[in-house]
Amino acid sequence: MNKEPEQTVGPLTFKPKQVVKRLLGVLPERARDVILSRYGLTDSPKRLTLEAIGKRYGVTRERVRQIENYALMSIRKSAGYQKEKPVFSELESVIHDLGGIVAEKELLERASSDKSTQNYIHFLLVVGESFKREKEDEHFKHRWYIDQALADKVHGALRKLYKNLNDNDLVSELDIIAQFLTHVENIADHLKNERVVRRWLNLSKTIAKNPLGEWGLHTSPNIRAKGMRDYAFLVLRKHGSPIHFREVARSIEELFGRKAHVATTHNELIKDPRFILVGRGLYALAEWGYMSGVVKDVIRKVLEKIGPLAKEEIVSRVLKERYVKENTILVNLQNPKFFKKERDGRYSIAQ
Repeated sequence: MNKEPEQTVGPLTFKPKQVVKRLLGVLPERARDVILSRYGLTDSPKRLTLEAIGKRYGVTRERVRQIENYALMSIRKSAGYQKEKPVFSELESVIHDLGGIVAEKELLERASSDKSTQNYIHFLLVVGESFKREKEDEHFKHRWYIDQALADKVHGALRKLYKNLNDNDLVSELDIIAQFLTHVENIADHLKNERVVRRWLNLSKTIAKNPLGEWGLHTSPNIRAKGMRDYAFLVLRKHGSPIHFREVARSIEELFGRKAHVATTHNELIKDPRFILVGRGLYALAEWGYMSGVVKDVIRKVLEKIGPLAKEEIVSRVLKERYVKENTILVNLQNPKFFKKERDGRYSIAQ
């Protein structure tokens, strides 16, 4: 896989507003007014609906749609459209530079930071015969492309990637890119780089990236962190080993910019089965394999799993599960309600 710096779109060599003005010059007044209102090409960048425009003229939304389609076809058949071919070729190059298929929002924002200018570029994409747009659906955002075959490959790879993830999966960006490339076949080598694949991943509505740069299902709490518990989970996962609840609260504020009161954070950790208390204020993730419960419970689970053990062996095994003093383990072990010492000196669970 090729690594390349993030691609930026250079300044357009044409002025979108002037190009659109020339193209609209072939239209009669009402058709031109419909296009201006429909695509936000007036002083206000707000795009009006078919219904709103219909009310203005006292016609149905379907009639407005017919006028819009007539206007677009008239422009494409005009001599003025042919004169603007270099403009459409430049926009094609922009899409190719961004990977051949790109989310509409990203495409427009990279072409111009001005909302009004974005509307003019959007209209040029609509009227341009070589550009294809697919509307937002349950899987993908609004997107533009030129090559149908490439678009189909990218769509198919994103669907396969989604099916192979479960709600608990968190994947690094490098790994998600590598996984994606295993699902897409026969694409040009210059497209097999992090910059392009990252942009393709951004097309999806079913997979997403969390604030720490890890990828997973859009519906997962690990991606759409909503509360203190979710943020705490991400903090611990990033840290990779048990940490004190005070450190968890501090990290939530540093990493996510969320106010995290120490006491509140501690209470949330206690309530959530994803976290295990492994020492005085120290928490670990249950998915790391730590046994649940207090020291007494851990001793019992060790003995249930292995059978009677010598004192030293019990201490050694419990210390792998809990960050406590050896004496704390020995005190629990001496409680006759829960444990008994066998004749051979080993300890077992009291009946």
